[in-house]
Amino acid sequence: MDLVAQVGQESYARIVATLIRATGDWTLAEDCAQDALAEALERWPREGVPRNPGGWLTTVARNRAIDVLRRSAVETRKLKEVAMLWGEQREQPEIQDDRLRLIFTCCHPALALDARVALTLRIVAGVPTPDIARAFVVSESTMTRRITRAKSKIADARIPYRVPEGGALVGRLTGVLGVLYLLFTRGYDADGEPAFAAEAIRLARLLGELMPDEPEVASLLALFLLQHSRRHARRDAAGELVMLERQDRSRWDHAAIAEALKILARTPVTGPYALQARIAACHASAETAAGTDWRSIAQWYDELARVQPTSVVALNRAVAHGYAYGPQAGLDLLAEADGVPDGYARAVEADLSARAGDQDRAAELFREAARQAPSEVERRALLTRADEVGAATRDRPDRR
Repeated sequence: MDLVAQVGQESYARIVATLIRATGDWTLAEDCAQDALAEALERWPREGVPRNPGGWLTTVARNRAIDVLRRSAVETRKLKEVAMLWGEQREQPEIQDDRLRLIFTCCHPALALDARVALTLRIVAGVPTPDIARAFVVSESTMTRRITRAKSKIADARIPYRVPEGGALVGRLTGVLGVLYLLFTRGYDADGEPAFAAEAIRLARLLGELMPDEPEVASLLALFLLQHSRRHARRDAAGELVMLERQDRSRWDHAAIAEALKILARTPVTGPYALQARIAACHASAETAAGTDWRSIAQWYDELARVQPTSVVALNRAVAHGYAYGPQAGLDLLAEADGVPDGYARAVEADLSARAGDQDRAAELFREAARQAPSEVERRALLTRADEVGAATRDRPDRR
């Protein structure tokens, strides 16, 4: 049932988080939440949907946890904690904060980055392990072991189930946002899992509700909305990639763009996600590719390079300057960039060279970039560009 999936998605993290706090048992919490969803699938079609579906699921999960603990003779203390906790009829602020505790624990820096992403997907989002395994290109058994090891490390290393306070919160929040950003990227990449991008947006919304005074949280949500708004225009009818400047903007999700711009209008620029969101907003606000405000984009990239001096930022800054101030300006910045993967550097150099009029060099570079492309769909897109600039060269009057 679609309703079970919807309610489960909304309630899963809340149920799991609170049971973890009460019992300290991650597996028990996850199993009880899954059992509640399974029972809903069985009973709701026959008995009707309860008046409070989320409350029904939490009650079933609570009762399952109590049954399991009751059968365990040594867990009397935990049984009392669960019974007292779930005896509350209203969600108290402490329980509301359980979801924050869960997110910060799953994203703890003591865990490997891939483990943080996988654990967040499984425990916070409730994504089935086979789906996570497919996105990571590993077997289901491998992913199961990876998630199990992550949960064991949390227990063995006594990683606290809490949200850090004071100055520690800033650094840890950066790590949490980084996990959501990577999760979105895994869904947005050319060969990614689209549902993960939508899940990253949902989790960013949840984090925004729980931490409404954090500008970078709001900025990250706006960035996701702006990027994801182009999802329907990024492929043509044959499934091939369509570059930003060639996309049919009528297919963009303009409601998502409007929501993102509204968020940014009330959010100060405080960090890298705010800067990236402003860059994405410049693209989204232009009615045509030719109308893009590249000078503003270049200025935002100048600031982003100052606060986040990574090779990816340097690469995109070169692109922006190439469009704002001429291709040679971009080529000069590209020559100064360090650590940029060769394939991406060649693709950018090819585009700037084509715009500078050196079509032969551009075609050669596009083919070189295609040989280093990380996915088949990107390889085909680069070869198509090589053929296009090659055709432009053959059609020049001096070549006839």
